[in-house]
Amino acid sequence: MAVGKYSRVDGRRSLNCCSTTSLVVFVAFCLVGVWMLMSTVVPIQNQDSSSEETVNEVKRQTTTDKDPKQFEDSSGELPETVIKRDDNGNDLQSESHLDIKNAQNVAEDVSVNTTEEKQEELVSKEESEVKTEPESENGVEGNQQEKLVEEKSDEKLETEEQTKTEAENDGDGKTNDHEASSGDGESNSEAGNTSDFQEGEKKLEGDETSDGIKQEDEVTIQIEKENVEKYQDIHSEESDSNNIESQETTAENEQGSTEIVESQNEKETQQSSLSEHKSGHEWKWKLCDVTAGPDYIPCLDNWGSIRKLPSTMHYEHRERHCPDEAPTCLVPLPEGYKRSIQWPTSREKIWYHNVPHTKLAVVKGHQNWVKVTGEYLTFPGGGTQFKNGALHYIDFIQKSLPDIAWGKRSRVILDVGCGVASFGGFLFDRDVLAMSFAPKDEHEAQVQFALERGIPAISAVMGTKRLPFPSSVYDLVHCARCRVPWHIEGGKLLLELNRVLRPGGYFVWSATPVYQKLPEDVGIWKAMSKLTKSMCWDLLVIKKDRLNGVAAAIYRKPSTNECYNERARNDPPLCSESDDPNTSWNVSLEACMHKVPEDVLNRGSQWPPKWPLRLEKPPYWLKSQLDVDGRSAPEDFISDYKHWKKVVSETYLNGMGINWSSVRNVMDMRAVYGGFAAALKDLKVWVMNVVPVDSRDTLPIIFERGLTGIYHDWCESFSTYPRTYDLLHADHLFSVLKKRCNLVAVIAEVDRILRPEGKLIIWDNAETLNEVESMAKSLQWDIRFTYSKDNEGLLCIQKTFWRPAERETILSAIA
Repeated sequence: MAVGKYSRVDGRRSLNCCSTTSLVVFVAFCLVGVWMLMSTVVPIQNQDSSSEETVNEVKRQTTTDKDPKQFEDSSGELPETVIKRDDNGNDLQSESHLDIKNAQNVAEDVSVNTTEEKQEELVSKEESEVKTEPESENGVEGNQQEKLVEEKSDEKLETEEQTKTEAENDGDGKTNDHEASSGDGESNSEAGNTSDFQEGEKKLEGDETSDGIKQEDEVTIQIEKENVEKYQDIHSEESDSNNIESQETTAENEQGSTEIVESQNEKETQQSSLSEHKSGHEWKWKLCDVTAGPDYIPCLDNWGSIRKLPSTMHYEHRERHCPDEAPTCLVPLPEGYKRSIQWPTSREKIWYHNVPHTKLAVVKGHQNWVKVTGEYLTFPGGGTQFKNGALHYIDFIQKSLPDIAWGKRSRVILDVGCGVASFGGFLFDRDVLAMSFAPKDEHEAQVQFALERGIPAISAVMGTKRLPFPSSVYDLVHCARCRVPWHIEGGKLLLELNRVLRPGGYFVWSATPVYQKLPEDVGIWKAMSKLTKSMCWDLLVIKKDRLNGVAAAIYRKPSTNECYNERARNDPPLCSESDDPNTSWNVSLEACMHKVPEDVLNRGSQWPPKWPLRLEKPPYWLKSQLDVDGRSAPEDFISDYKHWKKVVSETYLNGMGINWSSVRNVMDMRAVYGGFAAALKDLKVWVMNVVPVDSRDTLPIIFERGLTGIYHDWCESFSTYPRTYDLLHADHLFSVLKKRCNLVAVIAEVDRILRPEGKLIIWDNAETLNEVESMAKSLQWDIRFTYSKDNEGLLCIQKTFWRPAERETILSAIA
């Protein structure tokens, strides 16, 4: 007795057993059944190919889709002694330097292995779904046949035939075209026939055939091969960004294929939300349309506030007047701007189009400040008082007073009214770090020239406010005909130099009143002599430089209070004890003097060790009030220095792809102890160490180490020209700033002061890094390096030459 191949086992038996007619009909249907069976082979083969394409498509989505949350926690291991601290010194992250090679190897293994596991799950699920489909379809066809023929079949034969059919389809499977194109792992049979799906799943577990295993192995090998190739391609461009993706993929795989779909949907939602946010006003970058053009300094070019000043006799118009809201526009590039010339060549020449100002070349040409030479501006090394070169002048000062000891006793100096800063530029040859400053005035671009040359400088003026430095930090202050009226108004301006000058430090004044006999000069000299004597300054020497035809007077600030206590008149008066000499941000000048600290444990009572010993040794005056996180301040100082030496030597110098020969001007935007700058000591760079005004005051420690720095509020613009720094470093700064500042304005300021092709290195939490990275991408910046662990991360970005086309007029900056 025979039955139709596709009849269904339901316990019913045919009543017409021997009818000839029925036999003929039965044979006919058998032929039809054979034909239908053969017709199913081609779709199965096609579906096999389509299914493999689906698996590959899911693989590609898994391994190549970029997660907008780059800095989520990842499974990668960071080394163990990197210490990140907040402004109060609390540990934020305890790891050592980034082990780049190990991180890359971990990422590569994770990327291949976890993706391989994911694909095995997808292949298994695909096969189980496919296997249930033929049974569901065959059941429908068999029922239709029973209705037409209505004959009885033998239960045993039917079971054997059904088993044979399932064996033929095992490992191949069949899904409809919709399933093949969706690639989401769902099956129509799930919705249509739950019992058949469960039955097929059980058979897949117990009866997997060799063909199915072979197919799965081939898919796994292909996945591994493609992943390795893809990792190598991406690694050549953004290796560490790929590390983060691979590590995040590992975390997702642990939740299974269902959570993969949910995670992908979540990422799509985040990307959509980010896209909407970027389309908002704050992300539509525009060029600043201002009078200053490419030289725009928001807090110095605020003409709306300058016009309202009641007086300018104290140079109030040259001081900082920041707009109520920090600008979010971008400063345009000068026409013809080129990448800056590298140090030390830049000391002698710069590109003319980078700072296209010629007034100083015309006015000061005979003094060898600056000359126009073809497409360059050249700097012969001269100045008003040393037209025959800065090096001769520097040696002249040393010979006048050998105790100055350039680079040993005198390491950190302040150059007032610096011109183009050739004095500071050539002091680098003597291991001296000079901070030069001058106002943004009619001597156009003098500070901009200095910074373009690679010499430390800020735009500032001695007017009505204190300079943004702590007290008693500079070893020497220099003024070469700086045209500052030191003697007027009770000597208020000279008293400000007295505040920042270290006890026992020197003031070098080479100006016409020292050596000329014109009535005006004679009057100034007499007034200065009286003032300096009442301030207890000792006039050590007046020496004539015969080559340049000038002379220099060198004074020394007292190192004790003995002279102050013996003065007949308290004029200038001593400052009140409640007046903190270190408080200097937006503090008005007072014509008074602070006492010299005499306790041997107080800062300023002793001269620091000679350079470079002072760089590595904790200052003698670090005491309990600076203790942090249960450690003594000296221990914390040493730990910070070791940390940054490790990070710089094993990550920044070798693992981030930065060409340090092209880096000269560096800024640490949140410096703490200056450990980052100290770790760069052997490179030909200088570092502006910025201590935010809302942070713990550690700037005196930085100066004690023989480094230089400044106080600043990053909710406002910095007092420097655009495009003046090659590299900015921000250690857990932006997450603090965004609580009280507009982070978009902060990034616009970063763009303003960073040179095209300059780098921004950021340590911060994952949320903040994601925000900064998104803004950087909207600025068309290049993401060079990313890494994260335990919700902390590292990001390195490179600014490009891109500028937007649309302009925004800043009314307050229109003169």
